[in-house]
Amino acid sequence: MGNKSSRQPKKIPQGTTHIVTVRTGDKKGAGTDANVKITLFDEKGDRSEDFKLDARWRDDFERGREDPFFVQCQENFGQVHKIEIWRDSKGILDAWYVDWVKVKAVNSEEESFFPLHRWLAAHKRLRVKEFDSILPQDDDDKERRKEELEEKRKKYTTRVKVPGLLPQIASLPDEEIFSNEYKRDLAKLKKRLFIRITVKNVTTGRWTQPEDILPVYNADLVKPSGFSHWQCDFAFARQRLVHCNPTWIRRCLKIPEKLAVTDEMLQSFMEGMTIEQAIEAKRIYIVDYSFLDGLECSYGRTIPAPYALFFVNSWKTMLPIAIQLHPEPSETNPVFLPTDNHYTWQLAKMWFNNVDCSVHQSCTHLGFTHLVMEAVGIATHRSLSPSHPIFRLLAPHFLYLMAINNRALEVLVNEDGWVDTCMSIGRIGMFNIIKRVLPNWRLDVQGTLPNDLKERGVDDPEALPNYHYRDDALLLYDVILKYTTTVVKGHYESSEKIVDDYELQEWARCLTDPPEKDGVGIGGVPGYGKFDNVEDLINAVTPMIFIGSVGHAAANFSQYDDYGFPGNYPAFMYGKPPTDKKPRTQQEITETLATKKMTLDTVLYTRILSERATKPLGDFEVPYQFDKTGTAAIAQLIEDLKHVGAIIDKRNEERTFPYHYLHPKEIPNAISI
Repeated sequence: MGNKSSRQPKKIPQGTTHIVTVRTGDKKGAGTDANVKITLFDEKGDRSEDFKLDARWRDDFERGREDPFFVQCQENFGQVHKIEIWRDSKGILDAWYVDWVKVKAVNSEEESFFPLHRWLAAHKRLRVKEFDSILPQDDDDKERRKEELEEKRKKYTTRVKVPGLLPQIASLPDEEIFSNEYKRDLAKLKKRLFIRITVKNVTTGRWTQPEDILPVYNADLVKPSGFSHWQCDFAFARQRLVHCNPTWIRRCLKIPEKLAVTDEMLQSFMEGMTIEQAIEAKRIYIVDYSFLDGLECSYGRTIPAPYALFFVNSWKTMLPIAIQLHPEPSETNPVFLPTDNHYTWQLAKMWFNNVDCSVHQSCTHLGFTHLVMEAVGIATHRSLSPSHPIFRLLAPHFLYLMAINNRALEVLVNEDGWVDTCMSIGRIGMFNIIKRVLPNWRLDVQGTLPNDLKERGVDDPEALPNYHYRDDALLLYDVILKYTTTVVKGHYESSEKIVDDYELQEWARCLTDPPEKDGVGIGGVPGYGKFDNVEDLINAVTPMIFIGSVGHAAANFSQYDDYGFPGNYPAFMYGKPPTDKKPRTQQEITETLATKKMTLDTVLYTRILSERATKPLGDFEVPYQFDKTGTAAIAQLIEDLKHVGAIIDKRNEERTFPYHYLHPKEIPNAISI
């Protein structure tokens, strides 16, 4: 996704005082055939003549290209402090999106940078100060700024596409569409993987045994980690801690009334402890999906609403000790135990995982990374000028976000799409799960890692060891917190500046107000609709960046390892959950698995979704911050991420099962896949 190099003549023309380099954005329709002019202003206020930017040896201002131009200013012209740039409406394709303009003095090292990141309207002169990072109350061109925001609001309109969910972009603006290079890379990968799968002659019918899928795996579709240990209890427990759904386990403070476990039933799995003793010792943990009881799914299908209990033994290993598949205890809803028949217990674990992956795709992945961040992105575009420091802080974390969400609705979560055909819940169940969780989801609790860990009672590494998601994510959260604190405090020396920032206050309102009040309705935004201190602003932007990078990486990039083998994490299961504890067979296990075609579609999509298609955190595809505060913060961020990477490398050397999903080099800046 790097910049295409500019094409310069071998010799700089005689008399040239400055080289003006213009980067046209890599957006749909970004290039222009219009005539472009620029005026330079130095720090004394002196202005140059109006220069027409044109070079005979190339087609200027093509999409994604840097173009250099050579200009001659008057004698003693100082360092360029401001520019004025505009275009006419010549040509069929006159629209123009500019990433930045750079001006370098030929006979010195002086270089001035002007990030624009906006469309230039015809015949309107845009004045931009160096770095273009300024609070609205300090901008000397307030009217232009307000006009610009009004135009953006017209483009970034919202629509609640699924009643009960967060609003999304009504119509995808051109600047949010995938770049050509990004689309080509994904298309090549999908074609290569599809060819590899279809030649294996395993695309129709049902599996006779789970291992029949082995011929599918190859150099591109390596055997997923879930294949090797899918029947082991320790691997089942480890899925709650280090795989794609690590945010639902919590410390058990009290056994739910409808979970029919007893001391007699569990003592042999808890080293002779009673339930009360184990709870007091912080050794029992629970995943409670009873809130899914009676969930309406696509095509009349149903899923369980289970409880699962886990115990941390003396060897500091967490293991499952009980599964109850439905909330109401009865003779046809027994508590399944590790001492049950091997295949009976395995079947109970698979049905639990069928629910777990339903919650993963609905909430952990789609609802509370993709959709939350789209709502944040829309509110940001509607409320903050491209010149706003907070816009510049957040913008890299929206790259391709709305485009991938739009694509998902078209090909994954559409009627008869992948979710409908390959997941038990289908799209109707997926949306209904989000609806049940969204009213209780808060940015300052579930969306803020330290608060989320504390609320779930899993913040004690001594009590719950080997929770690698928690341990590595906390390092990253602290780094992001340090980064956002530097930027925010660098622009807001006092609370008065925050209170007086009317764009920021509109952003706070838009984030918080429901869609019927022209907001996006995110719960738990610090300040509750108004920012009046630095801490609330920091505590809002930090989890946003974390969710859009680290949170999504944790939920997304282990998908292939989890879903890539059908028995390990079954998105779809045939038949009904077991209603008794009689012995089962491997054949009965196999009969629950999805068809070959459904399995291979799941393998294909989760492999593509597990691809890192953009740059790692801190290495921004499109840089936005060029002021001293921002550049220093980014430099420190990169150094801090290197340090975190070294710590995780060291941890992984000592871990029985290394955890690579949250290594900084594996975390993209944004939800772009």
